[in-house]
Formats: sequence, structure tokens, C-alpha cells
Amino acid sequence: MNNERSRKVLIVSASIGTGHMQAARAIEEYWKEKEPQASITHVDFLDTETMSVEHLIKGTYIKMIDVFPMLYDMIYRVSKGEKRGTIMQTALSYLLKSRMLKLVQQEEPDVMVFTHPFPCGAASILKRQGHIDVPLVAIMTDFSSHQFWLYPQIDTYYVATESMVDEMVAAGIDKSRIHVSGIPVRRSFFRDAIEEYSLEKPVKVLVMGGGLGLGSLETALKHLDEVNGIDEITVVAGQNTSLYESLVTLSESMRTKTIVYGYTTNISELMKSSSLLVTKPGALTCMEAVTIGLPMVFFNAIPGQEEANAELLEQRGCARWARDIHNLEDVVTALLINSPRLQQMSERAREWHVDGAANIVNSLIAILDAETPVELVKAEQSIS
Repeated sequence: MNNERSRKVLIVSASIGTGHMQAARAIEEYWKEKEPQASITHVDFLDTETMSVEHLIKGTYIKMIDVFPMLYDMIYRVSKGEKRGTIMQTALSYLLKSRMLKLVQQEEPDVMVFTHPFPCGAASILKRQGHIDVPLVAIMTDFSSHQFWLYPQIDTYYVATESMVDEMVAAGIDKSRIHVSGIPVRRSFFRDAIEEYSLEKPVKVLVMGGGLGLGSLETALKHLDEVNGIDEITVVAGQNTSLYESLVTLSESMRTKTIVYGYTTNISELMKSSSLLVTKPGALTCMEAVTIGLPMVFFNAIPGQEEANAELLEQRGCARWARDIHNLEDVVTALLINSPRLQQMSERAREWHVDGAANIVNSLIAILDAETPVELVKAEQSIS
């Protein structure tokens, strides 16, 4: 890299759920620490208040996974296959490519980093057609791959697990372009990590439904209110203001002390002060809790990616999955009367977590500078 000017990095996310946005912010945050002279721009590709194609796609997607999860399930499973998935991803990419071309022409980046497949696809189409010639980097923010992410024009992929490498190679992606980095989380989660877990009074349960406040949070709260071992519940409604108001009203009639937050930026502090996280299994939320060392119980997993996330975290010993929300009370009760099990879940989480942001940024800087790529490191080795 020519050091006579600062490196221009364009990070592109999409505000469909906050996981993609938080992953992008984690990359932005670490890159600014690592290379203060670099010019880092983070863009929410679907941030628009106008009635545009982008606005329609975002609104339809969010409504589908919240109100019509079985329709989302069908689309997910149909598009998982290569042929049908390619048709759907190409259609979405063509709808968004004009907006992407304007963004590239405006920013003139040295590298583009994507944390969501929709803008990633649009840039890939432009590159295939010869309209842009910029290194494209995809950061996959789930624990399994999907056809929507797979394009020959992507120069470098960063994925969460080794098993994803095999999935992507089977789908035709060159193994040399795939790096196992872990999912990037923000620095605050490393700073607030639990040194040694113990179940102490008061027992506090943190309940989350994703940054958009999706999921059956009201139903979950009613079941948790029946658990005798909980002293305090904190619930985060995210950006869903109507849900926030409903939860505040519900909390007033609950026998368990319940604190309701809307959108908040202090999730790491809330996790650190909690005994258990009850949440939808969004991959970013899961990795934030893994980094903290907080045991998890999952409910209301969205068919497809979130079900895969829940299964993996349960297999790794970091979480339990209440596959039926009506069993949530029993699953939580069983854990709260088994302190050694909770401690083991915390230990399993802390053994696993990696510093995805550091791995990705350090690797990309080495690649862009045409140096030998650095070895990816465990989180505890890279955090001072």
C-alpha cells in the first residue's frame, strides 16, 4: 500500500436487524485503532426514508421474518439450493446495483467490506460487468453459509467456523479465498468479559429479541414471570417503539421486577451484570454473549439461519434451545437450579470466543499491503 495517502476503506452494511450493523461497527472500530491514518467510511446501504426499491426490500424482509416466518422459511430453503438461489440473488442484486455504483463513484474506495449479502451482491454484479474494479470482501455474520453470499467476484471471504469452509468449497468457492476469522464483535464486549462465572443473588435474566425487537418477547416474558428463581428481568425491545410500550405495560402487571429498555448501546454492560441471557439466536448476539461468557437460552428461532445458529451453540455447550416457547419456563428453571451447569456453559463460551474484528482487520491490512497474511489469533491472545 502506498503510504503517501491514507487507505480508503468502505464498509457497507444493511439495517435489516442490527447484527450486520454491529459487525460493521466492530470492523470500523478496530480498524481505526489499528490504522488511525486510514479513511474509514461505514454506510448503511438500506438507510432511506423514501419510497424506493431499497426501502421496499428492507420493509418486506423485516415484515416477512416477523409476521410470516413460515414464508421466510420457505424462501430460505428454496434459495439455499444453487440454481434457485442464484436466480433470487441475481434479481436482488440487479435491483440494487444502480445505488451501489453511485456509492462507489462517490467514495472511490481502495477496498469494500460487506457485512450483508444484498449490497455485496450488487457490487459483485457491477464488478462482473466491468463497471468497478475494487477488492471486494465479504464478512459472513452467521454460522452457516447461504447462496445469497456466493459470488465469483468476491476476492476474500471471512467466516465464523471451519465447517462453513467445506460448505462454500462444495458450492464452488476457491478455498484459498476463505478465511476462518470468527464473527466480529465490538471492543466493549472484551472489556466487559466475565473472568469467572458464578450464579449469585440477585439472579438477573436478560431478555433480547434482536435490535429490531422481533420475536415473541411478550410471550417469553410471561413464561419467565412463572420462574421462581428469577429476581429481576431486563428486557431490550430494540428499535420497535410499539413493542417497547407494550412491554412497559406488561411489566407493570408482572410479579417479577422487570426493567424495559428500547434501543440501547450498553448491551455489554447488561450482559456482564446478568446471570442468563434469553434471546433469539441471532449470530451477532450469540457471539457477544460468548465473548462475555454469559450462558444462553434460545427461543423463537427464525427458520433457517437462526435455527442453524441455535443448534451449533447448543452443540458447543454454550446454550440451551427451547424449541417450543411454551417450554421456556422449564428450560430456564432447570438451569437456574443447576449452578455447575451454568458455570460450565460460561467456561465453554470463554474457551471458544475469538477476536473476529482483529483477525479480519489484521488479515486485510496484510493482504492489501501485499505482505504474507498474518496468522489468525484467539481473542485472549490479542486483547491486552
